[in-house]
Amino acid sequence: MSTLHVKEIRMICGLGNPEPQYAFTRHNIGFAVVNALAQAYNVRYWKDEAGAQVAEVASTHQPILLIKPQSYMNTSGGPLSKVARAHKIKPTEILVIHDEVDLPEGQNRVKFGGGLNAHNGLRSVADKLGTKDFARLRMGIGRPPGKMDVATYVLRDLKNTAREEFLFNAQVGAELCQQCISSGISTLL
Repeated sequence: MSTLHVKEIRMICGLGNPEPQYAFTRHNIGFAVVNALAQAYNVRYWKDEAGAQVAEVASTHQPILLIKPQSYMNTSGGPLSKVARAHKIKPTEILVIHDEVDLPEGQNRVKFGGGLNAHNGLRSVADKLGTKDFARLRMGIGRPPGKMDVATYVLRDLKNTAREEFLFNAQVGAELCQQCISSGISTLL
């Protein structure tokens, strides 16, 4: 699908795991970006809807939903697709934020459509939406050091400087989302 068919972003979904022990793990960068975005828009209220936490923010054109699926990462497509259907939001109007091991830590890229890169959260979203034609904000977390397996790396609790860098990157991601909202996603592809 051509990026010319991308409409305005009406939903921004961060991928992550809901339990508090995952809050500061690389796998939860999607939630961290949505939290930073909610803070930028002074969101005061989240409601539970269809297995997700949902907040609405005002934009110049129409409200935008921020969502954090409350299922595990690997099944996040279910809540996302239910909220999208309930609000009549098309896949081309959705921006999904996720961790990306194939980008160095701190590098972030906006992409529309394409492969799923063995990311189970993205696979769940694509399966439940019935298409890969949605926008993604790929938040670079880099590859694990040495022989550490990917699961251990993405689920390790970050401390000290690593946590500060994680939170800084979440702020950068929130700023990229704000650019997508104000200027359109095609300006960042």
